[in-house]
Amino acid sequence: MFVKQLPETLINQIAAGEVIERPASAAKELIENAIDAGATRIEIATAGGGKSLIRISDNGGGMTPNDLELAVKRHCTSKISDTLDDIRTLGFRGEALPSIGSVAKLSITTRRPGAETGAEISVTGGKVSSVRPAAANTGTVVEVRDIFFATPARLKFLKTEKAEAAAITEVVKRMAIAFPHVRFVLSGSDRSTLEFPAAVDDPLTRMAQVLGADFKDNAIELDAEREDIQLTGYAGVPTFHRGNSAHQYAFVNGRPVQDKLILSALRGAYAETIPSGRYPVAVLSIQLDPALVDVNVHPAKADVRFRDPGLVRGLIVGAVRQALAREGDRGSTTSADGLMRAFRPGFSPNPTASPLRSAPAANWTAERSPFRPFAAATGSGFSEARQSAFDSFATPTARAEPPPEVSPQPAPAAPDATSQFPLGAARAQLHENYIVAQTENGLVIVDQHAAHERLVFEKMRKALDAERLPSQVLLIPDIIDLPEEDCDRLASHASQLERLGLVLERFGPGAVAVRETPAMLGEVDTTALIRDLADEIGEWNTADGLKTRLEHLAATMACHGSVRSGRRLRPEEMNALLREMEATPGSGQCNHGRPTYIELKLTDIERLFGRS
Repeated sequence: MFVKQLPETLINQIAAGEVIERPASAAKELIENAIDAGATRIEIATAGGGKSLIRISDNGGGMTPNDLELAVKRHCTSKISDTLDDIRTLGFRGEALPSIGSVAKLSITTRRPGAETGAEISVTGGKVSSVRPAAANTGTVVEVRDIFFATPARLKFLKTEKAEAAAITEVVKRMAIAFPHVRFVLSGSDRSTLEFPAAVDDPLTRMAQVLGADFKDNAIELDAEREDIQLTGYAGVPTFHRGNSAHQYAFVNGRPVQDKLILSALRGAYAETIPSGRYPVAVLSIQLDPALVDVNVHPAKADVRFRDPGLVRGLIVGAVRQALAREGDRGSTTSADGLMRAFRPGFSPNPTASPLRSAPAANWTAERSPFRPFAAATGSGFSEARQSAFDSFATPTARAEPPPEVSPQPAPAAPDATSQFPLGAARAQLHENYIVAQTENGLVIVDQHAAHERLVFEKMRKALDAERLPSQVLLIPDIIDLPEEDCDRLASHASQLERLGLVLERFGPGAVAVRETPAMLGEVDTTALIRDLADEIGEWNTADGLKTRLEHLAATMACHGSVRSGRRLRPEEMNALLREMEATPGSGQCNHGRPTYIELKLTDIERLFGRS
């Protein structure tokens, strides 16, 4: 057996196996080329889910005939010179066009601004034609037909036309968010036309075009910087979530990526704020020196590697949590919309029905609440004097007869305690669990157990950050054998772990001795905990896993230590709960991610009664 050099066509087909995984991969590479060429209008047409046709038309700078001849050869590019430390374009490898041409029928028609005529070249299964003159508008049109016809085995592994078309749509959406100044049009015989008009001065409008109009109403702006790494974008309020991570978009220096570090940091930032199995909606854009990130990790360029992953992760978690603390306590607008829809189906009042009997009135008793720990657990606000708005509350009795008719006269103005508070003033407690409060322009319904659970949890979380947690000393230290590199990592984070109640030290070259564990954890599998922390530090250079575990335990304790459903509250207690919610970050959802309150505007209520 002799060593020999592979034919150029076979080399390109091997490269295509990494670069071009499916039609969506080809579409991505061609759209990136159009954006790098300075296009402000890109039109994408497909047929057969991209298997039969992908056509990308742009108004970019185009190519000269000489450039066009080189463009279909491997490792020919105009985007980098002789270093990978300063990549500022989407493409740079010079592999996309020859890889596509080796497995499909590729044709490129292009024209430079001011050129008398355009130029055209075609590549069919790796065979390159000569460059010839062609009529063309300024810009470039790339057609890819019969993808993988030259590699039939690869064609068999493609999914249905519908699935492949959806994958191309997702590529276009990511590019549309990353480049709001570019107009995108996606059309074809296998789909309905999708258009994203340019949104130069308002990127949130482009995000709403992709993620839905609801995102604009439920998004919190992000703007943070740490050591010359800047994070911008928008994150949804915790109660605005989805069933998968498809609505999470990340960009590094404008490049759409699907990096596990970024997605993991986003998940950590929303810990204890969204339900299990649900995912936040967010658009994150990271800008940093190109020398601090390696985009040449994989030919598809979807993964990146940061020089300091712990710094990037900390920036994302801190920025998102700070934004949630600032504005995340507001409820999702979709909660109110859901409540509105719940009133409508099947509701048809019958005017011929007999008059309603008087139902037992809501219990407005002013007797002393049987729940003593409630005031102490959430703060001194629960012992405040009775508000004037509730001075007239008494225990009403059910009426056997309708009230007598009275001549219309102006009613005396009641004391108004609504305008000064975002969550209004309590008016009723329904089923001894739901507080109804009147605001200046609507009403709020509060789940008292979920709301108080969040308040207690935030107090416990604040304690975690403010002081060293109590620990329990082990009578006999646990000796845990680990690889030496894991021992080094744990030792470097020993001071941080000690603040959380975990005291450990080196015990020889390949072991650590655990002398104290967090008292909050009770009996704990020390070996499993230490190994998990070592793995986390090795991957992310952070030991946040222990804090996350403690926060999860604090959430459970808060759930069991908060006011229970079925507890009857006095008006001043209900109002104290509302005031505490207004002052507590993240009070818009409980520890399990469910909303703590739903707000209905007066206009929504009027629509229910057909008054608007």
